[in-house]
Amino acid sequence: MNMQLEKMKQNQEYERRKRLAEEKHKEWVQKKRQEERRERKRKLSKEMAEKATRELEKMQLQEKAEVKFKEWLQKKRAEEAEKKKKEKEKEKEREAELQDKRAKSEKIFKEWLQNARNKPQPALNGRGFPHGKSTGLY
Repeated sequence: MNMQLEKMKQNQEYERRKRLAEEKHKEWVQKKRQEERRERKRKLSKEMAEKATRELEKMQLQEKAEVKFKEWLQKKRAEEAEKKKKEKEKEKEREAELQDKRAKSEKIFKEWLQNARNKPQPALNGRGFPHGKSTGLY
């Protein structure tokens, strides 16, 4: 009987230890799961923060690019306007020179016309020879 009692006590002790081990195992598993959840949350929040940072940097780069493009476009337009202005000035100069040339040539033509009217005309005979004589050309 003593043996049986001893065996029973051993069984009870074994069962008690077994339950304790199972409980500790459950606690450990539960802690492990909580830790994993926390780790996942931490990683997720870290990834979200990194993603937000990347998006912000991307937006800043885009804004910088837009500003630079606007500056470049403004500069280009100013250059084009300056170029057109210079071309118009050159065109005006050419037009003024042409006007001067026309005026001068018209004045010279009028003077020539005036002088040509006042010059005596050589008399031509009916055949078209000057002074009615052949000049040696046949």
